[in-house]
Amino acid sequence: MDLSRPRRSLWRRLFLMASLLACGICQASGQIFITQTLGIKGYRTLLALDNVPEDVQEYNWYRGANDSVGNMIISYKPPNAEQPGPMYTGRERVNREGSLLIRPTALNDTGNYTVQVVAGNETQRATGWLEVLELGSNPGISVNASSLVENMDSVVANCHTNVTNITWYVNDVPTSSSDRMAIFPDRKTLVIRRVSRYDRTLQCVIESFPEIFQKSERISLTVAYGPDYVLLRSNPYDFDGIVMAEIGSQVEMECICYSFPDLKYHWIHNGSLLNFSDAKMNLSSLAWEQTGRYRCIVENPMTQLTMYRDVRIQAPRILPVVHRDFSISGSMVVFLIVLTVLGGVQLCGGLIYALTNHYSIRCPHCSGSKVGCWLGAGTQEPALPPEGKQNQRGSRTRGEGISQELSCQGSCGAERSAPKT
Repeated sequence: MDLSRPRRSLWRRLFLMASLLACGICQASGQIFITQTLGIKGYRTLLALDNVPEDVQEYNWYRGANDSVGNMIISYKPPNAEQPGPMYTGRERVNREGSLLIRPTALNDTGNYTVQVVAGNETQRATGWLEVLELGSNPGISVNASSLVENMDSVVANCHTNVTNITWYVNDVPTSSSDRMAIFPDRKTLVIRRVSRYDRTLQCVIESFPEIFQKSERISLTVAYGPDYVLLRSNPYDFDGIVMAEIGSQVEMECICYSFPDLKYHWIHNGSLLNFSDAKMNLSSLAWEQTGRYRCIVENPMTQLTMYRDVRIQAPRILPVVHRDFSISGSMVVFLIVLTVLGGVQLCGGLIYALTNHYSIRCPHCSGSKVGCWLGAGTQEPALPPEGKQNQRGSRTRGEGISQELSCQGSCGAERSAPKT
């Protein structure tokens, strides 16, 4: 894990100032010198050389204040020739700049170290003291609670150490005070208000020595959240909350939502609670009594949040096809015949009435007997009187009938012969 470096402490700056002062003195004299004289147990230590001349043919490192053969640790001839000496432990090597690297460093590595640099006809020597220190224990960490509810609970973390150079890490990322997080002035306490599901781990890191970091254990937080929403997916697909399915077909329904911890599921069918607690319901062969409204209810017992979603299953409506043959019953036939006859009679009566009314206006001399006049009623023989009165009234009656007939025929003939205006 790549941790960012906290700012250096005061004694680190003083150490650098002393090193720069010694460097300036050695540079003024043109002599090589060893810059680093502090090591930490368990870490690597680099005894770096400075003011090294050019064209060096050989670097020889010795344990102690003299460069005797028995004290030689390692000899290095650039570019890559190394020769171990009597004091070699397998943890030492020389880099291309001639510096001695010890990894890992032990407490008994404390002491003097001497380097011999051969460049041309000149050989230079330098001696430095290495002090190996042992770090204290790693910082401890504690929290007031590790099982939390999102947006409801807060967490307080404490870093147990005497060092004040502390950096807090949330999800392995260094953090500072913000609207939701607060770090106390002594930097030993971190408060996270309204924890989020994304607050997973907490850790504090101290810098006891320059660039030497000690980490506490990583605390994992368990944050309960959700459900934020719920979806009800079905096969066949629903349209506007309605699933159309044939009777006898298979119907699948599944409640989908994201939450922690695991949710509890409840199903309601047409207002009745079903004895079913899975997220997915399968109706292998749909029956009529299985149609209707279904409701899926999801419940998070930790966050005490509940949500639901409805869907309706119904069979498609099929309109019945009615086949009818055209037929008329006997009573209907009689009724139609009677109705036709009555209609014909009424029609004939109306026609006769119209003709009678028309010709009564055209022949007024017929004295109301226009039909008889037109049809030649005057040509008919008049009725004879009774037997006893025939001789007395016969001549007069017959003569009167003849005169009326001639008068009517004359009038009707004149009407027929008259030109139409």
